Amino acid sequence: MEFSALRRWPDVEAENLFAVDASDRLILSEAEAALQGASGHEVVVIGDRYGALTLGALELLGSAGADAGGIRVHQDAYSGELALAANAETVGAAAGTDYRSIALGIEQNAAGLLGGARVVLLQLPRSLDALDEIAAAIAAHAAPDVVVFAGGRIKHMTPAMNDVLGAHFGRLDVSLAQQKSRVLLASAPQEANPATAAWPRLNRHDDLGLTVAAHGAAFAGASVDIGTRFLLGHLAEAHPRARNAIDLGCGTGILATALALHRPELRVLASDQSAAAVASARATAAANRMSERVTVVRDDGLSHQPDASTELIVLNPPFHVGASVHAGIALKLFEHAARVLAPGGQLWCVWNSHLGYAPALRGIVGPTRQVARNAKFTITVSTRAA
Repeated sequence: MEFSALRRWPDVEAENLFAVDASDRLILSEAEAALQGASGHEVVVIGDRYGALTLGALELLGSAGADAGGIRVHQDAYSGELALAANAETVGAAAGTDYRSIALGIEQNAAGLLGGARVVLLQLPRSLDALDEIAAAIAAHAAPDVVVFAGGRIKHMTPAMNDVLGAHFGRLDVSLAQQKSRVLLASAPQEANPATAAWPRLNRHDDLGLTVAAHGAAFAGASVDIGTRFLLGHLAEAHPRARNAIDLGCGTGILATALALHRPELRVLASDQSAAAVASARATAAANRMSERVTVVRDDGLSHQPDASTELIVLNPPFHVGASVHAGIALKLFEHAARVLAPGGQLWCVWNSHLGYAPALRGIVGPTRQVARNAKFTITVSTRAA
């Protein structure tokens, strides 16, 4: 397949960021024979970043690609789903016919995504917990003769990944390295240990009065990362007159749930593009009996929220795009916050101090002041101009 036409949109695009890499090509090469002997409904793609695996597999499947609704695809990032749809349109493939997107993160979706699968193409996640949850779901729901082609860049692969796959599959083969990439081939699925296969994982933080739930791909798992913990100590100060709030890039929903627990006057929306984060945030709200107070949505930033509609937004922005350190995602979230904040609304943001986001916040959102600073993080409040 000719991959040069594929784009990352709506994700950040830059000269050093690509929509396809050598690991996509190697996964497709290793799986070529298996794909040519399969029907579309027997093929599942997990972790496809921008559509290269799905569209490459469709080409290899040929006329069998659209069989029974086509390839089933799970992409944790909503922006990945949007990119796949846009790239599919470019090459003449159709959602719902050639492929179906299914968000993994709750048990009924795992069966719908993986039931009867005989070929699984997997971009290896960097998190071992994410790989463990995915591998357990494949072993539990796929066909007994399933083969998993799990690939990645060698610099991001570890021997522990072999151990995780080995806990769920009776056979593991390793491809030769090509262009600094490698593929692990897992087969002979094994029955999972119920004691270790349950997701999400729960962790009670007595010092915060909060239980955190996390699926495998959720950032920081069921712990509380130090930036979020720093911001938690200042949430009571955040726009005390506000009556609605958004936890943007909510992760496991810690900030959203804490706002709902301690500020009963607030209506709280939690938003994240990660399917694992959304499932985790819902579970966190439920574990703290806040499900009726916290609404969780999957969105590309705040794309589905109306202009000037919210009084308070809290944000702990990521500073990585995939494996690359890049400010683009934070700037995109600042722009979404600026649009959705009502006049006089506030964006409370915690960020790694060395990133120096204050000028960008002033330029994009409005007047910005420092609330607190420690050895690593800065908390700022930016006010939307009236």
